[in-house]
Amino acid sequence: MQLILYGTSACHLCEQAAAILEELAKECSLSWVEIDIVDDEQQMQRYGLKIPVLQSDDGADLCWPFCKADVITFLAAK
Repeated sequence: MQLILYGTSACHLCEQAAAILEELAKECSLSWVEIDIVDDEQQMQRYGLKIPVLQSDDGADLCWPFCKADVITFLAAK
């Protein structure tokens, strides 16, 4: 499964979300890419007030706030 973490630079919540994913990656096979929404007007409109947002390859979103357990539950539903 390929995950996308939508966020922006200098966002402490986005950094926290990335840290959660990094911790999970140490425990299981998990990969993701980070996309800065500032570079895309559509993404800014869609995610601007919700970041960080974790999106699965089926298009489902997990919006902040989330913790490690929330991500595990999100992934298990896929």
